[in-house]
Amino acid sequence: MTGWIVAILLLSGLIGLHLGWRRRYRSLELAQTVKPAGLTDALGVTAMFENMAEGVLVTNQKGIIEFANPSFCKLFELADDPKNRTVMEAIRIHEVYELVNLLKQDNQVVQEEIMLPSLNQQFLQVNGVAIRDRNEKYRGAIFVFHDLTRLKRLENLRQEFVANVSHELRTPLSIIKGYVETLLDTETDTESLPHRFLKKIENHSDRLTFLIEDILTLSHLESGDTGLDQREVNVSQLAEGVLEGLHEMADKKKVELKNSVPVNLTLYADSQRLFQALNNLVENGIKYGGACVCVSASQSDGELDLCVEDDGPGIPAEVCDRIFERFFRVDKARSRELGGTGLGLSIVKHITQLHGGTARVESTLGQGASFHLTFPPHKPEAAESQTSG
Repeated sequence: MTGWIVAILLLSGLIGLHLGWRRRYRSLELAQTVKPAGLTDALGVTAMFENMAEGVLVTNQKGIIEFANPSFCKLFELADDPKNRTVMEAIRIHEVYELVNLLKQDNQVVQEEIMLPSLNQQFLQVNGVAIRDRNEKYRGAIFVFHDLTRLKRLENLRQEFVANVSHELRTPLSIIKGYVETLLDTETDTESLPHRFLKKIENHSDRLTFLIEDILTLSHLESGDTGLDQREVNVSQLAEGVLEGLHEMADKKKVELKNSVPVNLTLYADSQRLFQALNNLVENGIKYGGACVCVSASQSDGELDLCVEDDGPGIPAEVCDRIFERFFRVDKARSRELGGTGLGLSIVKHITQLHGGTARVESTLGQGASFHLTFPPHKPEAAESQTSG
């Protein structure tokens, strides 16, 4: 809802500004600077901005603040009107200052989340757009600030709750498994009713254990505190390690595993996380695919595409966009029968996103499915800062 409000406000501001400036600058030189308060007068929505719950900031082509509504002043605890000052002079937030400079060259709507340097850990979402005249000359920028603090705190509470509950469940589960295994050892008749009941308890205990481990992993990935130990990884060797680990499982299912990754192809990544993501995809291919699962990779303009393809029944087109959602299953009955937790692909997506990449699936019913993990070109500065963080 907030995103729509921000988009509507920015769009209405741009339309009003375009019409106002078209009239105002028709008879003026293009090099003439915007007069104080002229920008907001051209918008014609000053009164609306002043009554908005979101903070609104308008700067001119020199980066000088021309308008700041009361909500903006309240967010940044400004006692005086920051008009006629630069962003750094008014609020001293480097991220906003960098957005102001970015919009001088960028015509796209930019968005960033920032944390205010205070003891209260206040989070803001900043949406900004450049204002240009009919000759594409930069005339200023509009920024909308939305307070995300409450949402962030609720999200943190949810993640902590999930992690704590999962940890607490580990102890009773391990005790149950221990007693079940002991009773199974004493029950020598494998066809007896007690033995069958105990095997059912053991199977479901294992499934619950896998589910708890996946929930903890996903909660850890979603927290944003996961540091990546990134280094050059030989993708072919990594894929070979995954296939070797799943060789026994594939043999039982009579599934052929192929490694078609070029021998010298490398990726700057966290090898353990990448192994986990690739393992989840290959394991899914063995469980739900056909007679063959193939791992391949290609590189173009520095961007690497890692693909896991199977020749199974495929995935309906209408659910391809939802396949990476938590607990989403194409065939719920079959997934539970095979012991799936419904979190494997969600973990794959989050690991890929941590590396700055994207995950997608391409499939046609009856013709198998191919899962693609696309990673951007390696940028040493960005990668090192992320790893240290």
